[in-house]
Amino acid sequence: MSLIVALYSCNGSAQKNKTSESEKATFNITKTEAEWKAELTEKQYYVLREAGTERAFSSPLNKNYDKGTYHCAACNTPLFESKHKYDSGSGWPSFDRVIEGNVAFSTDNKIGYTRVEEHCANCGGHLGHVFNDGPKETTGERHCVNGVALEFVPSNE
Repeated sequence: MSLIVALYSCNGSAQKNKTSESEKATFNITKTEAEWKAELTEKQYYVLREAGTERAFSSPLNKNYDKGTYHCAACNTPLFESKHKYDSGSGWPSFDRVIEGNVAFSTDNKIGYTRVEEHCANCGGHLGHVFNDGPKETTGERHCVNGVALEFVPSNE
């Protein structure tokens, strides 16, 4: 029994001290926390810079089905196309793929199990997480994204 307790104790502290890949990465756009706070809303800062999560079903982008592109709310990098958006029922905007090269990925162990976290590859802003329960007829991926981390840019069509 004490061996089990010792193993769990070691595992817990190792996860707390582990630096995520996104914290080690360098991005094209770097700003001080004061600069980010001055440019972003309180909710955007919480999600994009502190890796927070907005409340499910709170984003108007969740039910947006207009044609266009979803950009990073912090740096305007195009991240997702509307043609790859679908209603996952999760309460967050969901996409089955990203715009290649514009989204970076890392490992997130913050809640006790491993998840794939996604960030804007240009500024490092936290977007959400990727799960393998998306549409099987396409990629099988669900990019579950905080709407507050996105700006929708309608197409001209």
